[in-house]
Amino acid sequence: MTEYLDRLSTVIEDQIAPNAVQVDAEGRYPKANIEALRAAGLFGLISGADVGGTGAGIRAATDVVRELAKCCASTAMITCMHYAGTALIEATGSMESVRRAIAENSHVTTLAFSESGSRSHFWAPLSTAHPVATDPDLVELDAKKSWVTGAGYSDSFVWSSKPLAADGASSLWLVPSNTDGLTIEREFDGLGLRGNGSVPVRAAQARIPTSNLLGDDGGGFDLMMGTVLPFFNLMSASMSVGLMDACVIQTAAHLKSTRLEHLDVSLAENPVNRLHLGRARVKTDAAATLVDRAIDSVEQGAPDAMVGVLESKAIAADTAIEVTDLCMRVAGGAAFRKEVGVERNFRDARAAAVMAPTSDVLFDFVGKAITDLPLF
Repeated sequence: MTEYLDRLSTVIEDQIAPNAVQVDAEGRYPKANIEALRAAGLFGLISGADVGGTGAGIRAATDVVRELAKCCASTAMITCMHYAGTALIEATGSMESVRRAIAENSHVTTLAFSESGSRSHFWAPLSTAHPVATDPDLVELDAKKSWVTGAGYSDSFVWSSKPLAADGASSLWLVPSNTDGLTIEREFDGLGLRGNGSVPVRAAQARIPTSNLLGDDGGGFDLMMGTVLPFFNLMSASMSVGLMDACVIQTAAHLKSTRLEHLDVSLAENPVNRLHLGRARVKTDAAATLVDRAIDSVEQGAPDAMVGVLESKAIAADTAIEVTDLCMRVAGGAAFRKEVGVERNFRDARAAAVMAPTSDVLFDFVGKAITDLPLF
């Protein structure tokens, strides 16, 4: 089923591509882009059919994120986090009213895992959840979340904390973004992904219903690793592939359209330029092949699927840095001008390698996996 790609293509052409430069230049959350994606039914794409969603899977999510990244990586990042949160909510089967709202494209969610105290070790929250002594139906949350994509614009957070009472590394909660006690601490002003609205969120005695627990108390780690990690890693990897693909295409267009007039040749006729551009194309295609193979493995339930999930984000993120750097060199001084588009991809591509789980952490995980050591 690829009908969703036709709808996506229309939204990209009519809304997202025309304002991508402005979103980046102003560091502005692309609210109109998100509204257009919702209106096209794409934010309910992976919601279950039982609540009115499309019921699409991980391949559809990665397809959408990859295509969005080709024109606006900020919009791709927001969509990625919404799908990752939705996947977890769907996996637990709880919060039916929220599931229906997402399926109806009237609710945007996002992940709130990373914390200032544990940094990129997102699986180890320091935030706490305590029962409210005067009301057993309420839980009180305290936390310093370091980066929450679209925090000021999302309707809810998929939130991690230490367990309420059970053993285990964490518990997960659905936290409405308008909960009293939540504070957004500053605006986002970053090198790349400038419109993604990723900001710290503090919780100080923020109270939510106990029934907002997602899964079992203490069962957060398994949900993070079994559901969120495959979705997030493969979407992030696909985003890197989309950025690389766009950058190579833009660079090729520049080489073909720009001439050395005194020699009456285009820049594309320079063999050194072609060599570097060819290398960038090959590396992009190689990363895309690995990512697509990992998606196949997850869909097929292959026993080594998790290794591919770990590998895909690491290699795509690092290759994106290399490819966009090559494109900057090939396009020369013109690449520093924003209207060419290469430098925006160059900046945006740097996020994935340092976004949890970072490339360094992932390479270590792969090393542990192939030497039969426990990952954690």
